[in-house]
Amino acid sequence: MATEGSKRSQASTTLPPRKINVKKFIESRGPELEALHSIVADRVDNNFRSQRNKRRRTTAYDNQVARTKHRRRQKVGGAVDEVNALAKDKEKNVSRRIRRRIELRKNPKTGFCSSGDGTKWLRTHVWHAKRFTMTKLWGFHLPLGLQGRGRGSRALLKWFKSGVLVHDASYHVAVQLEGAEASLMSVLKMVMVPSPSTLSEANLHSVTSGVIYGSAMLHHVGAPVSQPIAPVTYMWRPVHQQSRDTDDVQHSEEGCNKPESIECYSSFRQIWVWIHISALGEGFDALKFACQKEMDERGCLINCCSLEGQLAKLEVLGLRAFKHLQKILHPFTCPSKNSCQSSEHSPAECGNYSQFKKPSGLENEDNIGSHAILSLRVYDPRILPETRAADVPGSPTTGTLCVLKAEAKECAALAGISDKNKELPKLEGTFISHSNDDLWDISRGISPPVEESVLCMQRHHLRMDDFCLDVPNSGMLSTSTTHCSRSCPILLLKNNYQKGSLIGWSILLPLSWVKAFWAPLVSMGAHAIGLREKHWIACEMGLPFFPSDFPDCNAYSCFMGTEAAAFNKKLECCRLDVKPWKVPIVPPWDTVRLAFDKGPTRVGNGKAYNEEHMDERNSLSESSSGNCHISSSVHLGNSFDGVVARTHFELTDFLREIQGDLLLLFPQQAENKTSIFKIMKDESLFSLRQNDIGQFSRECKLCFLRILLHAYKEGVFEEGAVICAPQLSDISLLLSRPGHGEGGLQMPQSAVKSYFKEQSSAKWELQIPEAVAKESHRWPIGFVTTGFVRGSKKPVAVALCEAVLLARLREEQWRDMPTKRRKEIYVLVRNLRSSSYRLALATIVLEQHEDVEFI
Repeated sequence: MATEGSKRSQASTTLPPRKINVKKFIESRGPELEALHSIVADRVDNNFRSQRNKRRRTTAYDNQVARTKHRRRQKVGGAVDEVNALAKDKEKNVSRRIRRRIELRKNPKTGFCSSGDGTKWLRTHVWHAKRFTMTKLWGFHLPLGLQGRGRGSRALLKWFKSGVLVHDASYHVAVQLEGAEASLMSVLKMVMVPSPSTLSEANLHSVTSGVIYGSAMLHHVGAPVSQPIAPVTYMWRPVHQQSRDTDDVQHSEEGCNKPESIECYSSFRQIWVWIHISALGEGFDALKFACQKEMDERGCLINCCSLEGQLAKLEVLGLRAFKHLQKILHPFTCPSKNSCQSSEHSPAECGNYSQFKKPSGLENEDNIGSHAILSLRVYDPRILPETRAADVPGSPTTGTLCVLKAEAKECAALAGISDKNKELPKLEGTFISHSNDDLWDISRGISPPVEESVLCMQRHHLRMDDFCLDVPNSGMLSTSTTHCSRSCPILLLKNNYQKGSLIGWSILLPLSWVKAFWAPLVSMGAHAIGLREKHWIACEMGLPFFPSDFPDCNAYSCFMGTEAAAFNKKLECCRLDVKPWKVPIVPPWDTVRLAFDKGPTRVGNGKAYNEEHMDERNSLSESSSGNCHISSSVHLGNSFDGVVARTHFELTDFLREIQGDLLLLFPQQAENKTSIFKIMKDESLFSLRQNDIGQFSRECKLCFLRILLHAYKEGVFEEGAVICAPQLSDISLLLSRPGHGEGGLQMPQSAVKSYFKEQSSAKWELQIPEAVAKESHRWPIGFVTTGFVRGSKKPVAVALCEAVLLARLREEQWRDMPTKRRKEIYVLVRNLRSSSYRLALATIVLEQHEDVEFI
């Protein structure tokens, strides 16, 4: 033992000293360094310049500031301010990674950040820019889709059917209307189709009470005969959540006349109308004009303002969307007076911890009605425990209690409100949270979330407390967060489709809270998608996608004009040997008119052409060297000359106007909920109908219906494909084909290239060669607006076809077919660069449900 102690003492004496005198160290090593320097100098002949081929690949030795200053002096022709020049050079030297990191940390309460050219950024722009292909649309930098060649639809559909998808839809803007309930109903009636007044009594009560939201087409003043603007969703603020403080009373008295001031105050309501950013300017002007017209007539004030830059919208899609929301949404409710009477912990701790166990209406998805609106106040998803509320053990952990203590002040501020709350009522299967501090008060300002650095510091301090590595009361959790909050008011919207099938949920929240919700959504397994993937989901569900499937809106014309310009620019970069021929990006809708007076006596009957039109065709062929030129004006503006019936009221009015009550169109089936297949089997279908339907002139108004196309056997329908009316012989030929291969209905390849020809005036002409007019030409009745999604097991395409022509086809096919073999309408579909006609079945959406559903 003595020897071991002596060894330890000797080892301790040989250790280096704790402090070193630098001056003495240099003096002792100086002669040795000078000797080494002289040896190296002799070897290199006093030339210490490095060889050029061994230099590092850098220009750090160059004086960049001096060279830049010299260039500026040459351009300007004089001296340059060195201070400003150095400042600008320092700004330019900041790397893109550092600038993006600074941008990522910014989180102002309201408003979007913008790039140098004024294009706005979403709050998730930095996250998307690293992973997605970005595009400039409608004044925003929006994620177009995942990096690549635009593929991946098969994996996307798999995620949608068995997983979760998330999309930042903050480019939708809410327009807020405030005023008397009767005045607001009058405004909605002027600009919306269908208007809320046309709803049933039960649905109208649910919509006006704020239980569910409504969908409609926004028109200019004078609906439904005026031009549509965009599809919108609107929601009423519940009556029990209306704020009636002193400011509101003064605002009501100043805005209304004295005789009506009491009435305006007693029925003061608030509405949000959500509009797509591409139609925001036009839609906001229409709403403002309608409000002004209502104020001029009644004299009661209606406030119309845009909430752009204040609210955000996140869409959670897929089969497991609700379960995914349950992981991150934990309702925040303040404790009641008797919540902690029999508890071992302090009232603040017990009250906050009990919030994880209180019911919120998110336990069972089946109890939530269709198109429901849930008003909630939830915890910050970044600070929630990893376990679910039902999995929290009987006693909270020390770390959870520490976090709850930090939230005691915020809960105490809201404790006065919780005493007024009553038991949550169940209205049509929907739970509504009673709170006076919700998202509807966004105009008063909502506190932003706690900064990420503060949360990281708190988590670090909790870990140190668990390992007993720091003093518990060191004050690390007492970070000043007076202007921040740990809970956020949100609105949950349940998005349903026909027959009760669920698409997903929409989260409406303050714009400053988008990052706080986006990170947990993605980190817990949700797949982020862009505009292209969202379009695929809409097509898979058979839903219209704005603005691609709304050719009667100005937003469609602007969007397709941009697409056409981009396509033409891409063609200019192609070599001549691989350059494809041009096709109309904007479908020539006016060519549908030619099927009325240039086609057979009865469209699709397979008989000879009318002699009068054959004589006209022969005269045209003689004067045009064998080609029949039929021009159709197609501009890059709003070239859609017609209307799209999206409600059974619109279609019924159109049929009454043209005296087409005997046409085989059944818009009333959407209200009666009678299956179209039962009508097919009705043997007395033609007993009360005429055998010959009168011809409609070319000057009649065109009415288009949205249809869903399913390929009968084979074929892939692309966007812009033309839909033609088949003859009975064509249907028999294509139905009798055994499978893939030749033998189908085709047109010559030379006729395909010249079918649509662009003129110098940016118009397209339909050219039909006389040699193929009778054999393989079929008259167009519509166009495909959204093509097939590759990888889908049951692909479907969205198209628009003329209503009268569809009714004629149905009448001809059902009359000559047995009752048992009647199906949906047979049509022919031909892609613009293909010569083959494919047989497809067309389903009229309006005969199954109201066509005002959209994503």
